[in-house]
Order: sequence, then structure tokens, then C-alpha cells
Amino acid sequence: MAAAPAVAGSGPRRGRRAAATAAAWGGWGGRPRPGNILLQLRQGQLTGRGLVRAVQFSETFLKERDKQSKWSGIPQLLFKLYTTSHLHSDFTECQKILKEISPLLSMEAMAFVTEERKPIQEATYPNTYIFDLFGGVDLLVEILMRPTISLRGQKLRISDKMSKDCLSILYNTCVCTEGVTKRLAEKNDFVIFLFTLMTSKKTFLQTATLIEDILGVKKEMIRLDEVPNLSSLVSNFDQQQLANFCRILAVTISEMDTGNDDKHTLLAKNAQQKKSLSLGPSAAEINQAALLSIPGFVERLCKLATRKVSESTGTASFLQELEEWYTWLDNALVLEALMRVANEESEHSQAPIVFHPPAAPEENGLPHTSARTQLPQSMKIMHEIMYKLEVLYVLCVLLMGRQRNQVHRMIAEFKLIPGLNNLFDKLIWRKHSASTLVLHGHNQNCDCSPDITLKIQFLRLLQSFSDHHENKYLLLNNQELNELSAISLKANIPEVEAVLNTDRSLVCDGKRGLLSRLLQVMKKEPAESSFRFWQARAVESFLRGTTSYADQMFLLKRGLLEHILYCIVDSECKSRDVLQSYFDLLGELMKFNVDAFKRFNRYINTDAKFQVFLKQINSSLVDSNMLVRCVTLSLERFENQMDMKVAELLSECRLLAYIAQVPTQMSFLFRLINIIHVQTLTQENVSCLNTSLVILMLARRKERLPLYLRLLQRMEHSKKYPGFLLNNFHNLLRFWQQHYLHKDKDSTCLENSSCINFSYWKETVSILLNPDRESPSALVSYIEEPYMDIDKDFTEE
Repeated sequence: MAAAPAVAGSGPRRGRRAAATAAAWGGWGGRPRPGNILLQLRQGQLTGRGLVRAVQFSETFLKERDKQSKWSGIPQLLFKLYTTSHLHSDFTECQKILKEISPLLSMEAMAFVTEERKPIQEATYPNTYIFDLFGGVDLLVEILMRPTISLRGQKLRISDKMSKDCLSILYNTCVCTEGVTKRLAEKNDFVIFLFTLMTSKKTFLQTATLIEDILGVKKEMIRLDEVPNLSSLVSNFDQQQLANFCRILAVTISEMDTGNDDKHTLLAKNAQQKKSLSLGPSAAEINQAALLSIPGFVERLCKLATRKVSESTGTASFLQELEEWYTWLDNALVLEALMRVANEESEHSQAPIVFHPPAAPEENGLPHTSARTQLPQSMKIMHEIMYKLEVLYVLCVLLMGRQRNQVHRMIAEFKLIPGLNNLFDKLIWRKHSASTLVLHGHNQNCDCSPDITLKIQFLRLLQSFSDHHENKYLLLNNQELNELSAISLKANIPEVEAVLNTDRSLVCDGKRGLLSRLLQVMKKEPAESSFRFWQARAVESFLRGTTSYADQMFLLKRGLLEHILYCIVDSECKSRDVLQSYFDLLGELMKFNVDAFKRFNRYINTDAKFQVFLKQINSSLVDSNMLVRCVTLSLERFENQMDMKVAELLSECRLLAYIAQVPTQMSFLFRLINIIHVQTLTQENVSCLNTSLVILMLARRKERLPLYLRLLQRMEHSKKYPGFLLNNFHNLLRFWQQHYLHKDKDSTCLENSSCINFSYWKETVSILLNPDRESPSALVSYIEEPYMDIDKDFTEE
């Protein structure tokens, strides 16, 4: 029978120290019921009372129970670890104990990850679970933070090796045991303290990986301005450390849930904006400002993003990092994949590649490495891709932040765009090969693979860089800028001022600029490719803003319109996201451009093709409404031009003839209003409301607004829903006023995209919302009294 459990040190040999120990660990003095030790420990952790740590038991008891329960000696090791890690300890014995604990947890964690994180049943009491249950996590946190305690005016210090062991054990426990990472995230002082451990190269990788996991589950975003000496910390990072640090920055500078930003209702976003105004800048905005205040930070990111593989770290330092990766759990899979790359490449090459996989780690934790090791090019490329992923993400977020213009200026000055252009063929858009690295548990075409993720991140950066900014012309080279000037000269229109102001020393070099290279790969992309959406978005952002005939012609001359129509009509694209991006791009490409409409007509040259095109438009107006808006606006402009070329176009273009029909416009208008409601408006579908307004604004110009409202009323009655549509539209327009007339709301996008002065938008909405039932242009005039329902308050439930 097991010896009766006792509080550590309760015997006569321990004296006052025993009492102090018991008090320090909760002062619990009762007897645990032998069969429920683990249950009592878990209960103690949840309540903070009773049994919480191994030191509350006697060594004898722990030893006896370990024989029965097979706890791998972990509770006993924790007992010893506590007694050898006091403030006055030299930590030599402490480090030996950590060396015993570490392999017990790392093997289990490795198995856990390689099995794709299948949940481990707590009932099996794995080593990591026992380690946490007997207070190991809290003890390691205290050991790591000992240097923050000042003893008689002197700061305590523990070795880098010991810190490294503590961090590795903590991370392995986080991987395997649910709830540990969240508990660590709640210790804000510990999270801040972890940043200080990144000053040492020996503990950097372990610290950075643990911080990244902790921040990933932390409810409240950490503030970088609370990190001691942040500027000197970051400034002292070498390029390798800075690239890894960007993984942490990705979490700290992104607003919460930005990935689903388009799906959040505008009501919720407006409410959040009001709240933010009263609370001041968000933590993400504060963190962005903190980073931008670090001298040379953006410049170093640009250098990292644009360096070539040949310029990256030399063989010796690269191997050292691979060895570090091997000893650090999460990256062991990466090394395994890199080794596979090397082996595959050696099989297909004549000269064998010598790269010995790590054997059993030596005492220093690093595996043996052959002096004859050679690195295959594909390994170096993958190494560089994984760095650039994080760096491009950080630059992209900064480009979308409050300091956008400052970041734009720096990115241009440090030649990020021409640098990426030089990397385009060999690194960013290199061809897939059999040896392309994929993440564990994924396939080569998965959006999670580094190769694919880099391409998407690159396209997102281009989109953010071009969107409504004059610097977009840096995507061209000098010859292409001259081509824009020649297009304007031939058309007898003034050159775009932004083109004239572009600093020619900062543009792309080589035979093609970045935009032209993107068009090239876009045309070759397989029909089902996930890149098509991002490619179209990136090119469309180049056209956004005030419509430029020269920009449109530059793209038309490269066959972009025909390519888009092929994808929409001939390949009959099924992806809703890709279709929406193509319709948006097509609208920007054709808007007000007679040549574009003529090209459209030449391609859509049969009724059968036109019917397929209309079917794609009508299958989802949320996706195609921007094209409908652009064609409607173009029609109105063409009808007001006295030109033979335009007259010929109006007589032959199927699309313009179709849109010119009042029944067609009314059908679009009815459906656009019917598919949106105030409570479901998002950044993605609010365009439907603005497109319906464009149709009515143009009707107002022709003094036909009452006719359109009367037809809407008739359509309501024919559908047996009197008042439903017009009440909904009334509510939508009231929300439109609240949303777009807010003092911080930028209305220039609506003005530039439509070429209709914003004052006309406001006037039209006011006329439609006129409460006078005698007004022929007021919505209330067409809603019968029994069906009137226009006084709702807009609140986000």
C-alpha cells in the first residue's frame, strides 16, 4: 500500500522551511484521496485552492504512485526542480533536471504534430498533461522570470541554455495539452517579458515561436509600446531574426478578424468605428505607429523582401539555422520537407548532393553536420520564400494602415516594386516542380503551401499598393510609361498628372514592368486556379480611381478584355469569387471607353455567346452589379456624345442595346433592392445599393425618376408584396445617409468611379427620402398608407 501523502517538508527535518514551502504553494495540509489525485489537481488548478503542484506531496509518495500510474517520474522531477530553483540557487542542478524532463515531452509533442494534431485523450495521462497537472508550467514561468527580481540591488541571471530548455518544454506542453497556451496568454507580464529573451540569438527562435503561439490565442492584442527598449531590440536583429520576428508582428499589427472584413455588416462596423473614436487608436494602430518610428525598419523589410537567393545567408549560417529548426519542434517538419527536396533534386542531377540528415542530437542539442555539405538551389529558394511570406504580409498591413502615405513614400524610395519585379520569374512566379515544398498534411495545390501563399501575398501587396494611389505607375518601366504618354497624345487628351510626376529612377527595369508580367501569367493560369481571383483584383486596383483612357488602352492592347471574356463565356467560370473579380475588372476596363466596347462586340459576336454572358451576369447580381453600373454610366455618356464612332457603336453593340431598355433597367433595379437589407449590408454587397442609386440618378437627369418609382410600385403589386420593396429601399437610403455622410467617410470613391459629383448623390437621396407624399419623386408617395413602415431604428443587435 502506498505511503500516506503529506505536504512536502512536513517532517521534523524540514522545520520552518517546510512551513514556508507549504504556505508558498497554497498552504494545503489535508490528505488527498489516493484514487482521485489527478482529479484533485485539476480542480485545484481551476479554483486556485487545494492541490496544485508536485511540491505539495512527499517525494516518497510521488515515487510510490509513479510505479502504479506510470507518470514517467515527472512529478518527482518537478519536486526536485522546485527545490533546486530558489533565488539563491546556482541553477546547475536545475538545468540537469530540465535535461531529463525535456526529451520526455519533446518525443510526445513530435508524435502529436506528425499525427496532424489529433486530440490526445487526457485519460491516457501523457507526459505533457502530467507535467502541466503537477504545476510544471507555472514553475517554468517563475524560473524564466527570476531575472526580473532584484535581489540586494543585483539582477539575477539564468543561462541562455537554461532559458532555452524552459522555453522548449513550455512550447511542447502548449502543443499537446489544451488550455496551456491560453493560460500563458493571460499572464501579460510574462508575455511582455518573453520579448526581452529575443535579445539573445541562442534563445531567439524558441522565444519567437512561443510568443507567436501565445499571441495567436490572446483575447486582447498586446501593445508593442509596452515592450522594453523595442526600438533597440528590433534594430539589433540580424536579417534572419527580423524575418522571423515578422511572424509575431503579423499578429500584433492586424485588426481582429480582418480576414472576414467583407462579411461583417456595415451596421456592426459603424458601431465599432463610433466606439473606436471614443476609445482612441486601436492596439493594432498603436503597434503600427511604434514600428514605423523605429529607424530603418521599413527599409530593412524592403531589403529582405527583394534580396535574391544568391544574396541570402551563406552556407554556414544557413545550416546553423536548419539545425536550430531541427531542434525546435514546429520547424522540424519544415526541415523534413527540405530534406525531401534535397533528396529529390539529387536523384535528378548527375552530381550527388551531400547533405546528411540530422542524427541523434549531441549534448549541445545540435545534430552532426558534414563539412562537405552542399545545399541544393531548391532548398535555398524555399528558405527565401518562407522569409518573404511574413515580410510581405507586414508591408501589406502597413500599406493599409493610417500611415499609408508615409509607408507608400518609403516603399517607393527603397525600390520595393522594381526589386520584386526582378524576383518575379525565378522566385515569386517560378514554375511548380515535383520538389515543391508543401506543409505537412497538405497537397501541392493547397492554398496553405508556402509557394502558393507567397504568390497570394504578393498579389495582395500589389493590390494594396495600386489602390487609389499615384504610385501605381511604379509598376511600369520607362518604356511602358512612354507608351502611356503616346496613347494620350494619339487620343489628343492630356497626360495623367500622376504619370508626369512619377520618379523615373524608382520604376521597374528590364523588358517588362511588374504589371505586364502579371498580365502574362494571368493569361496562362489554368481555369480552375485559385490565383485568378487575386490576379484580377491586383489588376483592377491599378484601374481604380478616376478613369484613365490611357491606362485602359495599355491593358486592352495586351489582350486583357478578350482573356476575361474567354474565362466568363467560353470556359463558363463557376467560381463566384473569380466571376465577381472578373466582372469588376471588366467594368473598370470598359467604362466610358468606346474602343473597349467595340472589342467586346467583336468577341461576343453571336447571340449564343451573348446569352451565355447574360446568364453569367444574371446568375448573381451581387457579383456582377459593378459591371451593370459601369455599362449604365457608359451608355448615358455615349448617348450625349455627337460622334460618328459612338453612333456606330450604339447601333451595333448588343450589351448597350440590352441595358438601354427600360424593362432591363427596371429588372436590375428591382432585384438589386430586393437582395439587400440594412441588417445584411456588408462592404461586399453595399455596391448593390450604390448601383441602384446610379440607375435612379441617371433617370433623374432625364426627368424620368417618377416613372421609375411608379414602375417599381407596379412590380411590387405584381409580386403580391405591396410596399415591401419601397419600404426596404427607404430604410436602405436612410442608412446610406448615415453611412456616407459621416464626417470621416471618404466619398471620393463614389465620385471618381461614377464621374457624378457627390453633391448630386446627396441631392438624389434627399429627394427620394422627402417626407412630402405630394412629391412625385419621393418614395413615400408610392407606398400606400396601410403598408407604410419607414421609422425603424438601425441598431446592431
